[in-house]
Amino acid sequence: MNTVNLRLPEQNTVALVGRLTRDAELRYTGKGQAMCRFDIAVNRRYKDTAGAWQDDVSYIPVVVWGDAATRCGERLKKGSPVHVEGRLQSRQWETKEGQKRTSIEVVARRVQFLARVTQEGDAESPEGGTPAAPSTNTEEEEIPF
Repeated sequence: MNTVNLRLPEQNTVALVGRLTRDAELRYTGKGQAMCRFDIAVNRRYKDTAGAWQDDVSYIPVVVWGDAATRCGERLKKGSPVHVEGRLQSRQWETKEGQKRTSIEVVARRVQFLARVTQEGDAESPEGGTPAAPSTNTEEEEIPF
């Protein structure tokens, strides 16, 4: 079989639920584009070979662009629960000491806040569905919150 001509479908989709490990950081590019970064802790609970429950935590960096980034920067604080959908992206850079670094992050297409903000500004757990931030498309969308 000749694998040179094998065409693979493009698929790079991630869906995660976790809590922010620190407050979201909202920044703007030189052209005024909003960008928000935060890390989420994603938990996995499993039984080990002895039958005892164990917790495994992964810390995942997330970046959000556009209007959704502004909403995330305004509302997400350390401990906020979120559902994130997006794609994986790797980045490479060089430190001041000349060392090459690589990281993988989630570029969010959609961020759903899993806690409501009350009129006093405190977060509360939702009883049902929650409003979601839209995808980070450049199209204007009306969001009911």
